[in-house]
Amino acid sequence: MPELPEVETVARDLRPRLVGATIVGARTNWVRTLRSQDPLAFADGVTGRSILAVGRRAKQLVVELSGDVALTIHLKMTGQLFVVPADLPEDPYVRLVLELSDGRELRFRDIRKFGKIGLYGRDPVTGELLEEVGGSAVFAGIGPEPLDPAFTLRDFRKLIRRRKGRLKPLLTDQSFLAGVGNIYADEALWRAKLHPLRSATSLRPPDERRLYEAIRTVLAEAVERRGSSIDDYTAPDGDGSMQETLDVYQRTGQPCPRCGHPIKRIVIGARSTHFCSWCQRLPAADRKASRVILRGMTGGERRRGRRWSELPAGGQDIPETVARAERTRRAAATRRAAARTSAGAG
Repeated sequence: MPELPEVETVARDLRPRLVGATIVGARTNWVRTLRSQDPLAFADGVTGRSILAVGRRAKQLVVELSGDVALTIHLKMTGQLFVVPADLPEDPYVRLVLELSDGRELRFRDIRKFGKIGLYGRDPVTGELLEEVGGSAVFAGIGPEPLDPAFTLRDFRKLIRRRKGRLKPLLTDQSFLAGVGNIYADEALWRAKLHPLRSATSLRPPDERRLYEAIRTVLAEAVERRGSSIDDYTAPDGDGSMQETLDVYQRTGQPCPRCGHPIKRIVIGARSTHFCSWCQRLPAADRKASRVILRGMTGGERRRGRRWSELPAGGQDIPETVARAERTRRAAATRRAAARTSAGAG
């Protein structure tokens, strides 16, 4: 699922294309794409409104419309957005279309149909998006934005010292921090040299500082590189490149860039988690509670007394997991190319 860097990239790509445009119609090809599941009410609610801004909150796009309302777009696993001429043939995976007054369309393409689009009004006093009149704010349960300049180390320490859980589930908890998911939680923990199963209560002030800095640094780098095009994520201006510089995510069995030991994989809460068991040591106090999860650990071991960094490239010394990951990446690249071709992007 696209995380903070990927959604931020889509917002930045859409902004010059959409701001100032006027919506003159909407059509829905898959009713469950709408949070309200009422296509007529949705179309009536957006028609005639101008697009004032395109931004992001957590993992969702926020498209500000005239009249104190806004669209939220959750891409989920395979959602993609393209602005195209209205006469371009529509492929079968387009779930929702916003028709613009200048003859273009904003098309929401979603192969797996998990994406969601909602239309909400703003509270005249607080400015928050509301689920309904007098209802709760749409983003009420979402934590702070980790790249917000106002989010300081002191703020981070206050948040994490209230928590008792393991670090990996904590970082992906959107009520703790907004926008961090599987990819960047793994990467931040590796940079901070902290084991994903380590408990938050075991962190000392230097650990907290390293983690805070690692989260902000890896997210900022990913935004600069337009995110990670690992699966179906692509943006209006093309793929991201952060996947080319990831240190541990989906690198099971490959050598750790820091020490050369093989990257390991475990499953925490149904999420694949990647780390270096040598660089990211699990404190003794957390080992007993983590024993069951660690039994399922996979990843290459040393062979014939050699480190993975010393093994020859290619041939029988490459783990099957690496080859399988490469096949998966190629298949995803093919899907992204097909999506861009269908959108007239080539």
